[in-house]
Amino acid sequence: MTGPVLDVSNLQVTFRARGRSVTALRDVSFTLHPGKTLALVGESGSGKSVSSLAIMGLLPKNGAVAGGEIRYRRPDGKVSDLTTLPEREMRKLRGSSIAMIFQEPMSLLNPLFTIGDQIGEMLLLHDPLDAQARRKRVLEMLELVEIPAAASRLDNYPHELSGGMRQRVMIALALVCNPTLLIADEPTTALDVTIQAQILDLMRRLQKEMGMSILFITHDMGVVAEVADDVAVMYAGAIVEQAAVDTLFARPSHPYTRGLLGSIPMPGRPEGERLVPIPGTVPPLHAMPPGCAFAPRCKRADHACEHPVTLSELGQGHRIACFHPVSQEVEHV
Repeated sequence: MTGPVLDVSNLQVTFRARGRSVTALRDVSFTLHPGKTLALVGESGSGKSVSSLAIMGLLPKNGAVAGGEIRYRRPDGKVSDLTTLPEREMRKLRGSSIAMIFQEPMSLLNPLFTIGDQIGEMLLLHDPLDAQARRKRVLEMLELVEIPAAASRLDNYPHELSGGMRQRVMIALALVCNPTLLIADEPTTALDVTIQAQILDLMRRLQKEMGMSILFITHDMGVVAEVADDVAVMYAGAIVEQAAVDTLFARPSHPYTRGLLGSIPMPGRPEGERLVPIPGTVPPLHAMPPGCAFAPRCKRADHACEHPVTLSELGQGHRIACFHPVSQEVEHV
C-alpha cells in the first residue's frame, strides 16, 4: 500500500446544544501511515474521542462534520472521503476495513449473547461463511488474542469473564475481519497495570503480524511512550503539537505538552522529582477564550496569545501551535 491509510485534513465538528452551535473540533489535521501507530493524546474534553467518532461516522444526532476531509485508503488502494460517504457504504467499512476498540467492553458487549455468537455476528455481517466455518474462525481469533482455554470460552457470556479477558474479546471482535485501520479509544484505562501491559503487548504483536495501522487514543503519556510512532497532542478541540514520539519526549515544545509530561509519573523520571499538576481546567466549548485556548492556564501567555495561532513547522515534522514555544530539551525522558 502506498500513501497514508488515513489522512485527516482541517476537520471541524460542531454540536447543537440548547439551541446554539458549539465547535468541538477546530481544523484538526493528522496523517497515519501503513503499519504505524499514531497517538492522539490530551485531557478529557480535548476532542480525542470526538475525532474517532467522526472517523467512524458515529457522531451523535446533534453532532455533524462542519468542514474538512477524512480520506481513508481502502485495502484495494481506492481513497474515499469518509465525510461524504453514504451511510450504507460506511456500514460496509465499519468492522471490516475499519474497526474500533472501546474503553469499557461491558458497554458494547451484549450481556444476553455468548462471546462466540457476538464475534460470529460480526463475521456474518461481512463474510459469507457457514456456521461451522464461522465458529472455527471465532475460535482462531480467541486463540490469537490469547484467551486461556479458548474452546471452553466460546459459549461464555461477558459477565463470566474478567475485565482483561473481556478486553481481549473486544480486540478479537475488532480484528476478526482483518481491518487495515484500528481505532483504539482508551482500551486499557479501566485495567490494572499488569493487565494493561499484557494488552499493550498483545496489540503490538497483532499489529506486527497483521500489518494494521492504529490510531491510539489516550490521556496517558506513559502508554504513548510504549505504543506510538507519532504523537498528536490535542487541547480544547485542536492539535497543539505534532511530532515523532522520540522527538516529542526529548523536545516537548508546547507549554501544554510540557505540562502533561510534568504532571504524571513517567519512566526515566529522577527518583523523588515532584509532579506538577497543570492549573485550571479545559475551557467549556461554549466559552472558549480568544486566541490560544491554553492561554488562561499558561505561565508564558501574553497579549500575543489573544490572537489566533496555527500549527507551524519546527523542523523534521515537528509542528507546534504556540507563540512562545519552550526550546530546551528534557534530559530525563
